[in-house]
Amino acid sequence: MVIYGFIQDKLDLKRTLLIFVSAIMALAGPFVQFVYAPLLKMNLVLGAAVGGVFLSAGFIGSTGLFEAYVERLSRRHGFEFGQARMWGSFGYAIVALAAGLLFPINPYMLFWIGSCLGVVELAIQIFWHPETEDNQSSRAAASTPSLNEMVSLLGNARVWIVIGFVFLSWTFYTVFDQQMFPAFYTSLFDTEAMGQNAYGVLNSIQVFLEAIMMSVVAIAVRRLGARKTLLLGVAVMLVRILLCGLFDTAILISCAKLFHSLEVPLFVLGIFEYFSLHFSSSLSATLYLVAFNLASQVGNIILSAPLGSLRDRIGYQPTFFVIVGVVAVAAIWAFLLLEKDEHTYHASPSGEAGLQQ
Repeated sequence: MVIYGFIQDKLDLKRTLLIFVSAIMALAGPFVQFVYAPLLKMNLVLGAAVGGVFLSAGFIGSTGLFEAYVERLSRRHGFEFGQARMWGSFGYAIVALAAGLLFPINPYMLFWIGSCLGVVELAIQIFWHPETEDNQSSRAAASTPSLNEMVSLLGNARVWIVIGFVFLSWTFYTVFDQQMFPAFYTSLFDTEAMGQNAYGVLNSIQVFLEAIMMSVVAIAVRRLGARKTLLLGVAVMLVRILLCGLFDTAILISCAKLFHSLEVPLFVLGIFEYFSLHFSSSLSATLYLVAFNLASQVGNIILSAPLGSLRDRIGYQPTFFVIVGVVAVAAIWAFLLLEKDEHTYHASPSGEAGLQQ
């Protein structure tokens, strides 16, 4: 993520890195069936290492890269990022439904379909030209930050304030929603199969609602501002996890899960708006990939094991209350330390000068 952010900020709107990532996506099917799976059977450690590099380069690290690129494109061409990001959520919902149907038939089908979609993405990146290369090159030369300016972000206290907030909040998008909630939810049903089917349907409904809310929240951000949007996002997260700890039926917990469709747009659109207000736009990719995506992944690595151990000892719902406590700390952190919207820092890429009120 760090490398992708640095490179894309240097490239500005050039799509060299996106073409590289799309090519990796196009190789997903052959890689998984003919390289990854055999390696895992022969040598688990080697297979995991090779797979980790491939999946990180082509999928885990690239999600934020594409979001950062589209956000920069939206500022350059004057369209609404949230409305563009909405289609990503729609695509995710469709793929989630398809995956639930295809996985029991043949898991390899998912990766080969992923390859086909990767080929389509690669063709788009190669043949789509939103503006001439000459214009891109001239704009990149004028706005591209230097390596020293990128590295200086690590010495900027305001960047670490954002990282701390993300660490204490967005981390639970993975720890709670992807690691704990599915198993907890399926345990509420008579059989595991019933629970898995119900979760697949619920997850798809949630993502479809998320796509709709992307467009709605994009409009709301203009009125609320970046800081209030992030505060509202962490408040929704806190309430949602708290309700999952309090409710004891599948129907009520399903309703609580749907709050996630509001939470994701609030965080994603709010953090982009915050970066655009308080830091140089030329560093948007680095900031988003490092201070948002990487910070949450590091939080996932650090918090997953202790929270998993705690869940094994005291159960799911008591652990949810502990998570609520951490998210509450994130809310206080954001309220006290995040800059108000009337404070802007656009004089330098590192954001150390040029305070405007």
